[in-house]
Amino acid sequence: MGWLSEWRRRRVLARHRIDDALWQAASAPLKFLPRAPKLRELALLFLAEKEFTGAHQLPVTDVMRVSIAAQACTPILELGLDWYRGWRGIVVYPGDFRVRRQEVDEDGVVHEWEDDLAGEAMPGGPVVLSWDAAAHDPAINVVIHEFAHKLDMLNGEADGVPPLHAGMDRREWRAAFAEAYDGFCDAVDRGRDTWLDPYAAEHPSEFFAVISEAFFREPHETKRRYPDVYEQLALFYRQNPAGS
Repeated sequence: MGWLSEWRRRRVLARHRIDDALWQAASAPLKFLPRAPKLRELALLFLAEKEFTGAHQLPVTDVMRVSIAAQACTPILELGLDWYRGWRGIVVYPGDFRVRRQEVDEDGVVHEWEDDLAGEAMPGGPVVLSWDAAAHDPAINVVIHEFAHKLDMLNGEADGVPPLHAGMDRREWRAAFAEAYDGFCDAVDRGRDTWLDPYAAEHPSEFFAVISEAFFREPHETKRRYPDVYEQLALFYRQNPAGS
């Protein structure tokens, strides 16, 4: 961290705070959050760096902002806020939102369709979230999911391989994830029940985002079912939520 960034950090921490009642209201429903004091500090710095906008006239309350910040900062607790560099906006919709897609096939034919989404991370742009999904859907964690995509995008197009730390072996990462992803896709194709959201089969980047959710929300089960992937995620996030 450069001296200017450190100066800004100290300035934010000296001038602002998340009071106890607000932190409790925002974090209490999120049982998976690390109980580390520095999460609260990191969330405060996150709030100072990012700009929240409510879509469809949604009022974004302090509880909503702190809840999203706490969840977004969980993956970077040991990495630092710089991992969310290069963009500023967080757009919050009341519920799922619709986006128009366009794709040109190999014959040059343009295909257009609409998707209903609970979240989207835009390369170089904002993170878009459904508050209904963020607050009330126990099966997913849309905040961690979309912010995992942001980490994945730091070294180019999201492909399921974020920037790995010095000392991590890219081949080991790819081997662990490829085996897990191929097995998962096979289970989905065969119509078997899958512990992870079947949406993870859409693309390796989606598998990374979905299993990042699981890593923080259900670490023991993630470690049991996907031990090699868990090991790689623990190295990348520099956290071991399942313990030794």
